[in-house]
Amino acid sequence: MSGSESLVEGSISHHIFRLSGVMILGFLAMTLVHLVEIFYLGIVGLDALAAIAFSFPVTMSLSAFIRGIGIGASSIVARSNGEANIEIAAMTTTHGYLMALAVTFILALTGNVCTNSIYHLLGARGEVLALATAYTQIWFLGYPLLGVAMVANGIIRSFGNARYPLLIMTSAPLVQVIVAPFLIFGLMGFPELGLLGAAWSSVCGAIVMFLIASYWLISEKLFRAEFKSIGVSCWNILHVGIPAAATNLIQPFGMGVTTWLLAGYGITIVAGFGVASRIESVVAMVTIGFATSIVPIVGQNWGARHFDRVHDALRTCYIACHGWGLFSAIIMWIAAPFFVRLISDDPDILASAVDFLFIVPISLGFLGMINVATHSFNALRKPGPALILSLARLYIIYVPLALMLSNWLGYTGVFIATALSSILVGILAWLWNNHVLETERKTLTT
Repeated sequence: MSGSESLVEGSISHHIFRLSGVMILGFLAMTLVHLVEIFYLGIVGLDALAAIAFSFPVTMSLSAFIRGIGIGASSIVARSNGEANIEIAAMTTTHGYLMALAVTFILALTGNVCTNSIYHLLGARGEVLALATAYTQIWFLGYPLLGVAMVANGIIRSFGNARYPLLIMTSAPLVQVIVAPFLIFGLMGFPELGLLGAAWSSVCGAIVMFLIASYWLISEKLFRAEFKSIGVSCWNILHVGIPAAATNLIQPFGMGVTTWLLAGYGITIVAGFGVASRIESVVAMVTIGFATSIVPIVGQNWGARHFDRVHDALRTCYIACHGWGLFSAIIMWIAAPFFVRLISDDPDILASAVDFLFIVPISLGFLGMINVATHSFNALRKPGPALILSLARLYIIYVPLALMLSNWLGYTGVFIATALSSILVGILAWLWNNHVLETERKTLTT
């Protein structure tokens, strides 16, 4: 299969940095285009910045949900490849594509009806509410196509192919960067759409991603016109996919809670959070890139019973996450005001954004540990611990801490709660994942 490589032999660190390097580049492209988008909207005005901040939890939640379905499909494909069962891998690939298209279409229809109420609940009002709703309703037009491409991306990596996912992930950002200025500012005779121009540019990017992902399925001859077993395939995908999707949803739900808490301090604070979270997401995506390499590596090596290679992969990813987290925190302590001023010099936006960037990046390495452990659980088809950890992080640790510290320290307390919850759950995730690995290893070797 073109571009594919077995992960059950050769250097573990080579495989991790090959797979994660590609994903990091792709994630950076996707987050950088969001940062460019924020820069454009900073020129448009405060209402546009606030509206995009309110929309982020919704669009991020829907993207996270469909990534969970992709993780369910990828875990089956990776283990099937490790067991040399190519036919099951091909069937799962086909059914995963079809499921992604159906699920995202239903969610897009439902979301169009609910978004206004959701943003009102989060605290958006007036023009900001109208802008956030209109932006998201346009974004929904491209969501089914984006969803298929995201599921395909994980499946392709499970075949050991590191290059093609990069093409998928960088195609949409490239299109958006080119198209967005024309639609946002009305360049060269195009209508000046402001925030809505950013939404339409994301739809254009989703179309291109979908076409590239579909070409891979056809060119690799993995499509199977066998639908008698689609029910069984969907059930197997959802066994991991639903808990993985629920786990992925915790972070955007937490962002929604944060937005709701900050809305009480005014739209400039919300806008500042939106700016800072987009900047922080650029560096956070590096740790997520390391974590995504775990599903194919753990899946294939666990299927081939190479347990020591699994432990080596996890240890390498944990070290890489902490190294990058420390580097990122230092950069933010030095340059956060400069980064924020590139987007807005409003004093309130600057103050809240800089506070966020001084505090939250401290926990990036631990957030990486959570993501690595979560992907490891899913690769083992043990999604329960990942879901429990994510729920505990939000409801047992973050929400009580955020409520308490915000009453004591204002909006800065919310940011401190974000960092503390990642640190505590990161340590717990590492310990629990090691315990599950040892338990499962003993079961398979006795």
